[in-house]
Amino acid sequence: MADDISEKLDILIKLQAAALTAPMGSTKDKIVFLAQAGLRPSLIAEILGTTANHVNVALSKQRKPAKKK
Repeated sequence: MADDISEKLDILIKLQAAALTAPMGSTKDKIVFLAQAGLRPSLIAEILGTTANHVNVALSKQRKPAKKK
């Protein structure tokens, strides 16, 4: 029973995350938004259909200051 509830909550989280990020333009914006909401990179990757590595790289680049030319 607990596994069933946990599975349903996971589905609701994924649906809500997808609905909230749908209007956002770039995948990077979606990744940053979901990370700030407290989701793990593996869950973000699953929601966006990418890899956890891609999510981690995007978050790493976002944390680093932009280099001046």
